[in-house]
Amino acid sequence: MDGNLNALTTIFTEFYYWVTVVFMFLIHVGFCMYEVGASRRKNHMHTLMKNVMIIPLVTVTFFFFGWWIYWAFPNFPLFGGLDLAAGAANLPWSETMATNAGDRITGVFWAAFLLFSWTAASIVSGAVIERIRSSALWVHAVLIGSVWWIIDAAWGWHYAGWMVQKLGYHDAYASGVIHAIAGGYALGVLLVLGPRLGKFAPDGTPRDIPPHNPWMVTLGIFMIYTGFWGFYAACNVPLISPEVIGGQITGTTWTATNIYLAPTTLGAITFNFLLSLSGGLMASYMVSKGDAFWTFSGGLAGIIGASAGNDLYHPMQALIIGAIVPVIAYKLHYWVERKFKIDDAVGAVAVHGYAGFMGVVIAGFVLWGAPSSPFEGYAAINPLGQLVGAIIMFGVLGFLPGYVTARIQAARGTLRIPPEVELQGLDFAEHHAYEDAVAEITAANAEHLKSK
Repeated sequence: MDGNLNALTTIFTEFYYWVTVVFMFLIHVGFCMYEVGASRRKNHMHTLMKNVMIIPLVTVTFFFFGWWIYWAFPNFPLFGGLDLAAGAANLPWSETMATNAGDRITGVFWAAFLLFSWTAASIVSGAVIERIRSSALWVHAVLIGSVWWIIDAAWGWHYAGWMVQKLGYHDAYASGVIHAIAGGYALGVLLVLGPRLGKFAPDGTPRDIPPHNPWMVTLGIFMIYTGFWGFYAACNVPLISPEVIGGQITGTTWTATNIYLAPTTLGAITFNFLLSLSGGLMASYMVSKGDAFWTFSGGLAGIIGASAGNDLYHPMQALIIGAIVPVIAYKLHYWVERKFKIDDAVGAVAVHGYAGFMGVVIAGFVLWGAPSSPFEGYAAINPLGQLVGAIIMFGVLGFLPGYVTARIQAARGTLRIPPEVELQGLDFAEHHAYEDAVAEITAANAEHLKSK
């Protein structure tokens, strides 16, 4: 490191990203608690284990090829091809992808993106609880976590991504880049997977399957809120020199930037994070008539709906958008459920997919004409570019791969558990150690009573 200021900047940036990664780990803790609380007792261990195994599977695959995709894929897929030089510097065997005292940033920056990958996989996991095979879910986790979402990040969340340059796509805190794509992917899987047994009455009327443990659901969603706040910070570059941005930022003051290297502050996104959360909670409480599950989830949908433009919105805009989006997502959830018999166990498609899609589109109107990036020659933010971007995220890179993969699994008989297993419960069918322990305790109790 050359000079005291550069050394201080580097060490601060390293520690900054490390702290955001620790905070973001709470998102995964929250998803585990949330999904276990939403599932029925006979499926608790299975729900927990499929979430836990997302961690090693996505981590290893993201290390081997997911990180390479982000750096190799920013160009338009038909004209320009791959950026092999940038990709080569981020392959598993490159010197930056290992213990290297000369590179303090790559490891923690990679880890921040990795936690985004876990989030994308966990969103899909929640929608399909209580009926999907563990092996099938893990395939989807790897595909959404280490392939599809990172392609959309390269296109629309890279400072040189073709969608940013050509469409004026702007999605500072990932309304579309993570949430819309994961929600769309989950919808594609659900369409093939089908509803849980007993979810719909013989006449097609949906039945409510309430959370088994409301307290665990509540604590889980608050963990997600906390981790999401860390996620916002991780989407920023904490301290950067104007020279790094090719002189596009005038003046000599060092600054924090968003993912597109445009100036922002943690203060600005703190206002907007909390206002969009508050708007979502209040609006969801009213539209759901005080339903706790949807009130908590609506707070998350409010943040997601405002996230695309929360680096540029006024706090009042964040509040209003955070209130509008969850109401529409709530209505859409129940309309799709009745119309298409889609059983989304935790409302993940609505909270993440519909809210993320709307958040991207709304940003195109509210921020119309604002620069998408500090670089000259990039298209400005506009409604058409945001709409096309939302369709790419939710539909092309989300719904379509999820649907096709699920159809292949269904044709091979590897997607859904058999009905008799679903009725018995996945804990007893897939986790034999748990079943054996229950049997041993039962036998011991019977022997004890007999001896008396």
